Amino acid sequence: MDRNRTMKSPMQSIALSLVVILLCLSSTTIVTAEGGAQQTFYVGVVPQYDARKIHRIWMPILQALEKSTGAHFKLVGTPTITDFERKLNAGLFDFAYMNPHDLLLANKRQGYTPLVRDMAERLHGVLVVKKDSSILTPAELDGKTVAFPAPNALGASLMIRADLQDIFNIKIRPRYVNTHSSVYLNVALGLNSAGGGVQQTLDQQPQKIRDSLRVLYQTRDVPSHPFSVHPGVPPALARQVREVLLALGKTEHGQSLLMNIPIKNIGSTSMEEYYSLHEIGIEQFHEEE
Repeated sequence: MDRNRTMKSPMQSIALSLVVILLCLSSTTIVTAEGGAQQTFYVGVVPQYDARKIHRIWMPILQALEKSTGAHFKLVGTPTITDFERKLNAGLFDFAYMNPHDLLLANKRQGYTPLVRDMAERLHGVLVVKKDSSILTPAELDGKTVAFPAPNALGASLMIRADLQDIFNIKIRPRYVNTHSSVYLNVALGLNSAGGGVQQTLDQQPQKIRDSLRVLYQTRDVPSHPFSVHPGVPPALARQVREVLLALGKTEHGQSLLMNIPIKNIGSTSMEEYYSLHEIGIEQFHEEE
């Protein structure tokens, strides 16, 4: 795929739709009002929240990157985690915020490498039930329906399902509801016996939702979500992006922006930090697209 494609007139009308789609999903060069060239880089964010919240969180951060680097960053919306993973594994994002398991797959398939992550907290899955639920242990979920955001969500699905089978020796009926927020809402409304999420997204829920839930179980932990880069991005820009994000973490305003992701203490990371995921044994529940 040409990751630096510029707009051209289509040679055949039958190909117009395909050309437009490809242009929207690969890096392009645009002309600014001043007549200079400005390259656009596409950013994907795993949809743990609804699209409006993701936009509110990430647009100020991308604007800070634009101001410091001179490049243009476009947030690419994906309605579901599955859709995000499909685009990620096809290499359609220049930069992406993803879960650690997705990083291992995207590194193998496309060569994505991590730039930064939250150093303050590691990722672990949380299994929640309604606050007044009679369920007191995960073993009591045997045969019951449990909500998850997506089959391959790491902490919120894969790690929880692995523990339920390997530690508690039970089988549940998974129900996928697309986002972490939808999981918590489904459980709060009593539509499912329990639901899988991660502590970071649970903490971001409205107070009314948090007050109606109880954490039943917490999984082991792994390194947190990385913000990663595709190998097609110029190395100098990748370094700039890392430096700008690290610099944001040193200012009060920047810290407030990063906390919304949430990233409490941003730091540099590398692939070596994520290889330990191979030891967890979550591959048994991973679903190929």
